[in-house]
Amino acid sequence: MILPRALSTAPVSGRIRATPEDFKVYELPAFEASGEGEHLLLTVRKRGMNTAFCAETIARWAGIDPRDVSYAGMKDRHAVTEQRFSVRLPKKTAPDVTLLNTEDCQVLDAMWHSRKLARGALAGNRFELILRDLQGDLSGLEQSLLQLQAQGIPNYFGEQRFGMEQANVGKALGMFEGRRVDRAKRGIYLSAARSFVFNTLLAERVNNGTWNTPLDGEVWMLQGSHSIFGPEPLTADLIARCAALDIHPTGPMWGAGELRSQTEVLALESQLPVTLAALCQGLEAAGLKQERRALRLLPQAMHWQFLDDNSVLLGFELPPGAYATSVLAELGEFA
Repeated sequence: MILPRALSTAPVSGRIRATPEDFKVYELPAFEASGEGEHLLLTVRKRGMNTAFCAETIARWAGIDPRDVSYAGMKDRHAVTEQRFSVRLPKKTAPDVTLLNTEDCQVLDAMWHSRKLARGALAGNRFELILRDLQGDLSGLEQSLLQLQAQGIPNYFGEQRFGMEQANVGKALGMFEGRRVDRAKRGIYLSAARSFVFNTLLAERVNNGTWNTPLDGEVWMLQGSHSIFGPEPLTADLIARCAALDIHPTGPMWGAGELRSQTEVLALESQLPVTLAALCQGLEAAGLKQERRALRLLPQAMHWQFLDDNSVLLGFELPPGAYATSVLAELGEFA
């Protein structure tokens, strides 16, 4: 699926991840370690190493089942990343953490905690990216960044959600048709199918200019939280709050149950089970329930610096479930 851009400026092109150091990700913790308990919280910096491989390495170091190593979220392999892992050690003793240190992996901190690290238990991620070999209107790039900072971007699910050439969506359809899949893959395919449905609706609202301009019948999400309210009559106050970035329109994360939206929004969203019948019916049969996701994403703490005539350092923070690749896609094409 080719997702439409929302920014009015011309896109640029360039390179990302020329080296892992060009793509840095810092996990923002959601809590402080308690200092006691049977779970050792490790903060690890790794280079060119995916999260699952690092977790397996930690399990071997601790001499435990890999299922007793937890992490809040997956991080890019082709990057330098910092993230937490929790290691369940009922005897409350651990091998020397320095034994984990290699050229591409270093333990930055180790603290005991009372609970394992659950998926999604992070405040967000901070990104420091270098975009190189830029081509196109670089003065327009500056305008794109200012526009992005002022209005946000469409909250698309990133391409990594769908696998190579969106293969996970096809595998989800096969699963819905009765093809057997590994239990571990089931959640991946369900997420891909659900994300594809959401992106389809959001792309339509970007095309018609209503992704950040409210329609009657909206269900709203408060900025900085997952709290939703509505629908309620579209008033001048709601329109003003949306323009001030205090609240955001939402779209459906598909599942069983009635759509919460009404009138104009309901008319748009009711087309999804017609145009994407197999995906929507499969998600309902799998037992997922209707949920909502904000259509608009506001990157925080944005800053940028042109390093030379064709490269820029770009930094920002995103909440859990948001994608740096969606930010880059608004600016242009980066290989």
